[in-house]
Order: sequence, then structure tokens, then C-alpha cells
Amino acid sequence: MTRPTKEEIATKSAEAMWSTDRASRHMGMEIVQALPSEAVLRMKVRPEFCNGHAICHGGFIFTLADSAFAFACNSHNKVTVANNCAITFVAAAKEGDVLTAHAREVHRGGRSGVTEVEVRDQNAKLVALFRGHSTQIKGELVPGLTPEGHAQ
Repeated sequence: MTRPTKEEIATKSAEAMWSTDRASRHMGMEIVQALPSEAVLRMKVRPEFCNGHAICHGGFIFTLADSAFAFACNSHNKVTVANNCAITFVAAAKEGDVLTAHAREVHRGGRSGVTEVEVRDQNAKLVALFRGHSTQIKGELVPGLTPEGHAQ
């Protein structure tokens, strides 16, 4: 039996998560790319995402970044959750903007990891910087995909 590549593991892990991720799908997010330790998600700012200042509510931007973070740190088929996240908003997004969150794991060791996410608009303007700390817990997204001892 051939062991799956890291890329295949990342793809299958993303497919498994996406199939039950009702929140991200409800907000209209789409997975642009799912790679080992990396994920790119996209979302259009809908009218109901805008606050009293007629700009995208920060909670929706945070949710996009958090979803990209989740797909990046779960790309190894090990159930991984957030334990601490922070975001810095650097520019406003408005209705109709298409936001892209690019997440990259910058550290993964033992059961912990750190992932950085850049959120940009359709003109590549930086909207927010997010950093998430993750903890691996018990379980796999796709049971049996990554046998114990399989190097990742």
C-alpha cells in the first residue's frame, strides 16, 4: 500500500473539514488552496457583513482568517484547535470587496503550532494580520489516512 504524500494528506484533510464546516460555507467562503502547513480562503464582503460605519465588521474578517488558520494547522490530518488568536486590522474592507486569507504555519512542534495569516483585498491591499496558536488534540480528520509513525 502506497503512503499518501503530504499534499494528498492536506487535500483530504481539507475536504474532510470542509464537509462539516457549516460556518465557513454559510459565510460564502471558498478554499482556494490547501497545502501542507498552508491554506488560502476567499470571501466576498456581503451587505450584511457591514457595521454602522458601512465597513466590514471586524468579526467577519477575523472569522475568515480563523478559518484559513484552521485549514493550515489541520493539514496534517491531526485534529488541531486554536488556543489563542490575535488580529490587527490595518485597513478597512467594504461591501463588495473580495478578501483572501493566506495562512502559513511558521512553527509546528510536538502538539503546538503558530500560524500567521495575511488578509488582503482584491487589489492586494493588506487588510489584517492574524496570528494563531494551535494545540493538537486526539483524533484524525480522516481515520487511517496517516498511520502512526508516518513522517509528516
